Amino acid sequence: MTEAPRVPPSVWRNPWHFLAFGFGAGTLAKAPGTWGSLVALPFVPLWQLLPGWGYWLMLGVTLLFGFWLCGKVARDLGVHDHEGIVWDEMVGMWITLWLVPEGWVWLLLGFLLFRLFDILKPWPIGWVDRHVHGGVGIMLDDVLAGVCAWLALQLLVWGWANGLATGLGV
Repeated sequence: MTEAPRVPPSVWRNPWHFLAFGFGAGTLAKAPGTWGSLVALPFVPLWQLLPGWGYWLMLGVTLLFGFWLCGKVARDLGVHDHEGIVWDEMVGMWITLWLVPEGWVWLLLGFLLFRLFDILKPWPIGWVDRHVHGGVGIMLDDVLAGVCAWLALQLLVWGWANGLATGLGV
């Protein structure tokens, strides 16, 4: 596959490309993954209105849809994983924030933890990023980063709920 232009013109005229590029967030020159993660945040209060199983179902649907969407847009652009495709970051953020208490503090902590795991790519995230291709590969490293961030955030929620912050003088 060849190198695609930084901002493919198709983003503004093809609804699949527009969606994969996070409603245009992936077109921003600096840190498109971070912008894609931020675009995901306003959806979280809506997802939190769902029962836990409903949020889980939404994650399954957006994940399966993302396998297809990211693969299609990558093929259309002729690039394995165009940096502007940020649907995977959006789903990773939604995974991170499943079953987290409402409030901006949890959104901020989830955002920071997800970006940390997505950027550092500790094992097995980095291995998946390098070895799994297509729409599944584009999505899977961010899904794993979301799961790792979710686990870390759940530990923080558990500690907060059990008064560990108070015991530490926080």
